[in-house]
Amino acid sequence: MKKLVFLASVTLLMLFLSSAVFSQATVDKKAAELKKLEAGIATANLNVAKNEKLLAVADSLVSTGTTQIAEAKAEAKTLAAERKKLDKDYATSKKPLEKLLGSKDKAEATQAKADIKALDTQYKTDVKAMDLRTKDNVKKSATGTTNVTKGKTGKKTAETGLKTTMDAADAAQAKYDAAAGVGQEDSGDKKKKK
Repeated sequence: MKKLVFLASVTLLMLFLSSAVFSQATVDKKAAELKKLEAGIATANLNVAKNEKLLAVADSLVSTGTTQIAEAKAEAKTLAAERKKLDKDYATSKKPLEKLLGSKDKAEATQAKADIKALDTQYKTDVKAMDLRTKDNVKKSATGTTNVTKGKTGKKTAETGLKTTMDAADAAQAKYDAAAGVGQEDSGDKKKKK
């Protein structure tokens, strides 16, 4: 009988110890699973931040491009007015010199011819400088248009990516909450209230 009691005691002790070890293994496994889910949440939040940054860059490109286009339009108006004034001044300066070309005085006609040549040279230099400024302005406008296009494309991509990553972050948080048991009492309370 003593042997039977002793065996029963040893068996109960073994069952008790094995259940304690088994429950400890379950707790460790759950803790590891929670750590893994926390890492998933952190990764999802990093992706959300990355897409928010991309969205900010896209918005910046759109606003910069819009500003460049507006500046280029204003500069184009200024250049057009300057070109018109340059052409008018050239014509006004050349007209009296052309009259002197037909003069009977040879010295005066020769001087007028030299003055016209100098005036033409100066006009060509001014026109060349004006054309260079116009070319730079057109380039600025094209850059602005490119920036707006890139910004709009990037914004669409970033918004789509942001929506996807936010959904992934919400799903990861929901998995974590479910695994941790957070919010389960609340859902039970809600069912009772309905």
